[in-house]
Amino acid sequence: MSASFLITLREGFEAALIVAIVLAFVKRSSRPEMSRDVWVGTLAGIGLACVVGWILHVTLDGLEGSARTNTFAAICFAACALLTWMIFWMRTHARHIKKELEGKAGVAVAGGSAIGLAMVAFLAVAREGLETALFLISTTTSDSGADVLIGALLGLVAAGVLGVLVYKGSSRINMRSFFQVTGVLIIIFAAGLVSKGIAFLQGQTSVVVYNVSGIHWLTAQSEVGKFLAGIFGWDPAPSILQFVGYWAYLVPALVFFFWSPKPKVVETAPTQTSPVTVGS
Repeated sequence: MSASFLITLREGFEAALIVAIVLAFVKRSSRPEMSRDVWVGTLAGIGLACVVGWILHVTLDGLEGSARTNTFAAICFAACALLTWMIFWMRTHARHIKKELEGKAGVAVAGGSAIGLAMVAFLAVAREGLETALFLISTTTSDSGADVLIGALLGLVAAGVLGVLVYKGSSRINMRSFFQVTGVLIIIFAAGLVSKGIAFLQGQTSVVVYNVSGIHWLTAQSEVGKFLAGIFGWDPAPSILQFVGYWAYLVPALVFFFWSPKPKVVETAPTQTSPVTVGS
């Protein structure tokens, strides 16, 4: 539940933020009635993501044996790669998103293009929704379907509330802190996906780094174990390759996430000043 909540909160808020920016711009424009086109695009994007997510779920449910484990391993690695790209893309481009969105919305409003305006919202919401579907499928490998659904719905509700606050102009939300905290948590979650993908490929292994499965509250079936597995990729008996893969991803990812390159200092040649002639 914790993993699905985190994923839908982050992804849902990004989608809600985009919709809020576009809606606020259209409301301030000369064609405020075109805001309905933004909602049409938003609903269409949500619908597409739900349909694709359902198709993926049904398809994976029909797989058995090695085909199932190999497919889930591929999903874990793909979700990890997509999460990593998403985190670092947002870190680099977050400050320019509002300007880009308002530019696209402005072109659509000026041309009176309902389809163009709807597409701005549709593409953004559909992208976030399809990413969310992939991430949620990767979490179902350890959580029950009910837990994933409840966590996802709670995350979407929280994301919707934050989106409304942004639209209303609330200054209480520190965007930088929100994306930084959730970014760290998602990097940790992605490291867990690496470990989980390796576990799917390995199957049963007797060579483990440690084994604390004898401690009841740390087992994969306990509530604490489920929480740790959902957020941190916890395994009470990880193999050597799982352990190495987890830390080999986590440490460099966190270093690059917090590392800020120093701005380049451009050295200019000293200018030659002409001698000043003082007349008498």
